[in-house]
Amino acid sequence: MQSKKPFYRILYVQVLIAIAIGILLGHFRPTLAVEMKPLGDGFIKLIKMVIGPIIFCTVVAGIAGMQDMKKVGRVGAKALLYFEIVSTVALVIGLVAAHLFQPGAGFNVDISTLDAKAIAQYAEKAAHGDSMVTFLLNLIPNTFADAFVKGDILQILILALLCGFALAMVGERGKPVLDLIDRIATVIFQVVHIITKVAPLGAFGAMAFTIGKYGIGSLLPLLKLMGTFYFTAALFVLVVLGGIARMAGFSITRFIAYIKEELLIVLGTSSSEAALPHLMEKLERIGCSKSVVGLVVPTGYSFNLDGTNIYMTMAVVFIAQATNTDLTLTQQLTLLAVAMLTSKGASGVTGAGFITLAATLAVVPTIPVAGMVLILGIDRFMSECRALTNFIGNGVASVVVSAWEKELDRKKLASLVGTRASRTDAALAKETA
Repeated sequence: MQSKKPFYRILYVQVLIAIAIGILLGHFRPTLAVEMKPLGDGFIKLIKMVIGPIIFCTVVAGIAGMQDMKKVGRVGAKALLYFEIVSTVALVIGLVAAHLFQPGAGFNVDISTLDAKAIAQYAEKAAHGDSMVTFLLNLIPNTFADAFVKGDILQILILALLCGFALAMVGERGKPVLDLIDRIATVIFQVVHIITKVAPLGAFGAMAFTIGKYGIGSLLPLLKLMGTFYFTAALFVLVVLGGIARMAGFSITRFIAYIKEELLIVLGTSSSEAALPHLMEKLERIGCSKSVVGLVVPTGYSFNLDGTNIYMTMAVVFIAQATNTDLTLTQQLTLLAVAMLTSKGASGVTGAGFITLAATLAVVPTIPVAGMVLILGIDRFMSECRALTNFIGNGVASVVVSAWEKELDRKKLASLVGTRASRTDAALAKETA
């Protein structure tokens, strides 16, 4: 019988301890803590190094193994439909919560006193945002290797789709190539396991830097906004995603417990990309189709960012409230329509949500873009919640689309993350068998 692993050797315990030490160092020795930033940056770079090859190998193997090529288009269409519906719900919830809790009421900020220079870099990036035509053209890499060099997930996904289709079309002649890709994927996932061992160092460095640079004291004036955002995001996960999960036959709380190690890595690094390879692996382990996971998860990192959506509408209304800017119903509907488009430009990288917010404000001229200065100091602390919500949302999406495609192993799902009813049904089925 295998001996139980000591608690201090469990990854999520190590990450939790590392985050706690990072917070303490950042609070008591901020100068030293800021110097820990390379640890967090280094870990994220290590993960990004393997994300491209993992997505490529997973998608190619999944598509090449499909008998029906129409299925790829069907899965993609279902995923995009799911993303659009859930993302819109997240935007509406953020808007409603901001009006309900009024986090910006009482600030009475004079717009003329705001220093717009502090957010100039974000506004400039947003102003130079791509048009739809440019966005579509940018999906095509300059060369095959260019997509991997830049680490552009959508470009890698396009290449993987093309290669997967090509391998499926050549049939048996492509089998040696497919076998090679499968073997490469096995090696890369092993590399991920090695990299994950230094996750506590990465989480420590990122958290120490955040607290050391911005300080816990910077949170105090805007605690109501932070509290409202964290509460709304938690409500969205438990009620909206929880309801979707229940309909798909699994428990959202058990699912969160199942991916707790990955969530702590995301919490420590503020980047949902940091745990992407492990999420894909764990989704397959609970019974999701490999091909569905390979398509849904990478696409979700641009089109299914629920946490970012909640943050955007809430932050816009907060700025309007703080600067005493009245918003008509028409302007709020315009805000929702604009946010539905600009949110698709966000990614799983730290700080992308703030640039997306600048792009949204630029299109709604009633609200001063300079008002972003009010939340600049706490944006880094809200980034963790955005990343966690995005991460959970993409995991749920993969299970749901697998269920829609009838490519979900219900027994595995029930045993690992199932609801009480689904576990009972699985047990009865096992006894009958």
